[in-house]
Amino acid sequence: MVYVREAHPSDSNWADPMLKLADPKSHEARRGVARQCSSALKLEMPTVVDTMEDTVSLAYNGWPERIYVVRPDGVIHYRGGLGPFGFNPREARDALAGLLEGK
Repeated sequence: MVYVREAHPSDSNWADPMLKLADPKSHEARRGVARQCSSALKLEMPTVVDTMEDTVSLAYNGWPERIYVVRPDGVIHYRGGLGPFGFNPREARDALAGLLEGK
């Protein structure tokens, strides 16, 4: 998983009142938020953190929500729809399982 910029931090114009964290101002702070996220969601997959310039998010058009499954050779195996309505974790899980099974 790639952790990208928080969509609704407390210090934004689109703040989510349930989200009690500000937009990180350094890469170290963003890594800390990513760790919090992974822990809170009990994620078992490795998590890497996007740059402060949002390189991954911009390259993959990761906003609003988007799920990609990328093959080891860098080719996109699955590209989910735009969230929130096209965000389908089960479909992505099935695509990842198929990739792992060689399909």
